[in-house]
This record gives sequence, C-alpha cells and structure tokens, in this order.
Amino acid sequence: MQQPVKIYTLSTCSHCRSTKKLLDECNVKYEFTDVDLLSDEEKKIIIEDVRKLNPQCTFPTIVIGNNVIVGFDETKIRKALGL
Repeated sequence: MQQPVKIYTLSTCSHCRSTKKLLDECNVKYEFTDVDLLSDEEKKIIIEDVRKLNPQCTFPTIVIGNNVIVGFDETKIRKALGL
C-alpha cells in the first residue's frame, strides 16, 4: 500500500512541474495544491499549513507519509517512496 503523497506547488514553478512529472512517471498517486491559484482566503489557510511543514514556505513542499521534502530532490523523493 502506497503512503499518502501530498504536494504544495506553484503553477508557474519548474521544480514543482518536475516533481509532478517524476511522480507521474513512477505511477505514484498524489494530491497537489497549486497555492498561487487559490482564492486569497484559501491561500492564507494553506500557507499556514505549509509553514508548519516548511518554515521557509518554499515550493514544492512534498509530504510522503511522515516525510517532508522541501524542493525537487529526486533521490530523497525516490527514497521516501521506497523506489
């Protein structure tokens, strides 16, 4: 059974697109939130959540099970996924 995967991204971010592409290529199911496309109120709530995981609030912020990975790091992502 796959661990839950959630990523917080920006629609214009190349590292965020690379993260989605890697997960797609590995056939990993994931949820994502393009933070920049949210309404102001939703954005405020989500950014508070991201700051709890990643105080710098940078993107992508990737949550795989209990692991938080900040930025696109293919090695760390694959390791957290057990690939």
